[in-house]
Amino acid sequence: MSSRRRPVLSVGKRKTSKARVVISEGKGRIRINNTPIHLHEPWIAREKIMESLRLAGDYADKVDIKAKTHGGGVMSQAEAVRMGIAQGLVKYTRSKRLRNRYMEYDRTMLAGDARRKESKKFGGPGARRRKQKSYR
Repeated sequence: MSSRRRPVLSVGKRKTSKARVVISEGKGRIRINNTPIHLHEPWIAREKIMESLRLAGDYADKVDIKAKTHGGGVMSQAEAVRMGIAQGLVKYTRSKRLRNRYMEYDRTMLAGDARRKESKKFGGPGARRRKQKSYR
C-alpha cells in the first residue's frame, strides 16, 4: 500500500450556496472555481475563505485544495467554501485539536448556519411589511 493519503471530499452550504471541496496531498495550492485564491475577488470574500486556512496553520501548507461553488451570492459562496475547507481539513487530518480550534473561533465553520430567507406573504411587498392603513 502506498504512503499517499486518499483525497477527502467535503461540502459546505450557506443560504442557497453550495461548495464542493476536495482536499488532497500537495504543496499548499488553493483554487476556487479553477482560479488561484490570490486572484479571487472581492478581497473581503478572499479574507473570509483564508480564515479557515490561517487557523489550520501548518496543516494547510501540506495539502492542495480545490473548491467549486454555485448558487447564492459572493459572500454566501465564500462562507460555503470556508465551511467546506474547515470540515475537509478536520476530516483529512483527523485532529481533535484542529476541530476544537475551529469550534472556539467560530462554530459556523463546522456546524453551519440554518437561517434562510423568510418567504413573502400576501398583503404586502415582503415577508413582514404590510400596506399602511389610514382611517381618515
